[in-house]
Amino acid sequence: MVSETVQDGLKAIDELLHEVVTSNVTILDEASHHIISSGGKRVRPQLVLLSYLAAGGQELEEVVPLAAAVELIHTATLVHDDINDHSLMRRGKITVHARWGRTFALLAGDYLFAKVYEMLAPYGALYNQIIAQATVELVEGETLQAAAAKAGQMDRETYKRIIDLKTASLFRAAATTGGFLAGADDDMVNALDTYSRNLGQVFQIVDDVLDIIGDPEKLGKPVGADVVQGMGVSGVALAGRRVAPEPDVDPVQQMMGRLRESGAAELALAEASELAERARAALHDLPASPARDGLEALIDLVLQRDR
Repeated sequence: MVSETVQDGLKAIDELLHEVVTSNVTILDEASHHIISSGGKRVRPQLVLLSYLAAGGQELEEVVPLAAAVELIHTATLVHDDINDHSLMRRGKITVHARWGRTFALLAGDYLFAKVYEMLAPYGALYNQIIAQATVELVEGETLQAAAAKAGQMDRETYKRIIDLKTASLFRAAATTGGFLAGADDDMVNALDTYSRNLGQVFQIVDDVLDIIGDPEKLGKPVGADVVQGMGVSGVALAGRRVAPEPDVDPVQQMMGRLRESGAAELALAEASELAERARAALHDLPASPARDGLEALIDLVLQRDR
């Protein structure tokens, strides 16, 4: 059964992640294991595993290090993102920079990135090129987001470009490398690429919506970070609008209230639903299999999540 196979794969990925981040330098060792052990949805490694299986792959152990490397890229970006966002909580645990300080958090994030290339080395040039390109786009997207937020220019087109770069890029790399490793033909790789690109955009839109309407206890972190920084769905909704402060009212809570009343979250979720259907349609170009069903179930998991 594929679900059991994927669960076995995810367990092997977690074990490998803990093994590969081990360091003789105590702070790096502690900080790396801290963020790895905080859990997460592991959507990206699931994408690698399921795409590999959907493309006909049989030997799951050959794809586990690749899936772990993709998850490690994501984890490293979280360490750096939390520094930029001044976040104190991540997945219900104190962030790396809040516990060890900014300098050691930067170094821990760099250490995780370096470990990625160690894990990818056995796969050869094609896989390294795809993952490297995704990492470049991820950084470009984060930089574009910071620049647009600082300039107060978070319009819809800029937002769409940002989420395509900073989030969908790694989703695409996860799915296509999984397909390539299984020997997928061009049509299958293109289907996986279209599917994962739309899925990545859905993931980020829902993530941004949860920053407006989510439950902090379920999320494991405070909401409203995008409001403060003028990013995400909040940044688009508030672009060009000035909110007159009310006496004795927290300005962030005031803006959050306005956002919830504006319907911005509902509009964003409607767009996410359209993108989800595009992802679902792309799967029709893959042969029917339990793994393809797993990829489709991942769409609903991402679209309907509350954390």
